Amino acid sequence: MSQSTSIHETRPEDPKQAEKISPSTQEKIAYPGTEQEMPNKPDHGEETYRGYGRLEGRTALVTGGDSGIGRAVALAFAREGADVAISYLPEEEQDAAESAKWVEQAGRKALRFPGDIRDEQHCTTIVQRTVQEFGKLDILVNNAAFQMTHDSIEEFSTEEFDRTFKTNVYAMFWLCRTALPLMEPGSSIVNTASIQAFNPSPNLLAYAATKAAIVNFTKGLAKTAMKSGVRVNAVAPGPVWTPLIPATMPEEKVKSFGQNTVFERAAQPVELSPLYVFLASNEARFVTGEVYPATGGQTPL
Repeated sequence: MSQSTSIHETRPEDPKQAEKISPSTQEKIAYPGTEQEMPNKPDHGEETYRGYGRLEGRTALVTGGDSGIGRAVALAFAREGADVAISYLPEEEQDAAESAKWVEQAGRKALRFPGDIRDEQHCTTIVQRTVQEFGKLDILVNNAAFQMTHDSIEEFSTEEFDRTFKTNVYAMFWLCRTALPLMEPGSSIVNTASIQAFNPSPNLLAYAATKAAIVNFTKGLAKTAMKSGVRVNAVAPGPVWTPLIPATMPEEKVKSFGQNTVFERAAQPVELSPLYVFLASNEARFVTGEVYPATGGQTPL
């Protein structure tokens, strides 16, 4: 996307070409991966996303906010008027600092919480610290995720299966359990699911199972949370160009990543962030328990 155009402009743009990337030049990188290791940088909306005050005066906590969808959401939230706390692994400090920079450049406050959300106490602490520092918590985005690919079930170790569920499902549960009693009516929880919840790839067996759990959890919690006036929804992306891809997928799959969509490309993170803004805003005040797909035309619903 060029700096002269924006996803909010009315001028039509060819969606097949708007965010074209060339993953063929991307080499395998070590988990968790950083943006600095990607020759084709993801577009988080740094030069293009425009805010319209949809989240003015609100506060948000975004897990996995250092890069990818998490950074795009943090940036968009800030430009819409929200103060943003981000959580991330300590190894992702450089990317997290970049995310915080963009939040602050939007004139909003940024908090950084390094640590591993597989730890229950850490999840409790970051919610409590967000409330202490910002005075409240209006939006919780459960976005951080772990995945690894294997060709057969025998290659999935118990340790890795456990890590996937702890990161993707248990952490979401711990964060929601702590946050919900502290959230005022009108607040919102947005979880990141995936097309894998509905159309699982066999080499992502553990990850896909966690994303199905997230969809179910979202729909169940929505019924309970509405008693407190809190909405709970999910976004289900298809392929998105983030550091997690070259860090967890074989090189041959990275080189063709996203080509199976009708756009023949992967999404850029900036193309997902408007969905999170919508679900967190008053414009979605009659929306709860829903899963919004953005799968590049692969939607299996």
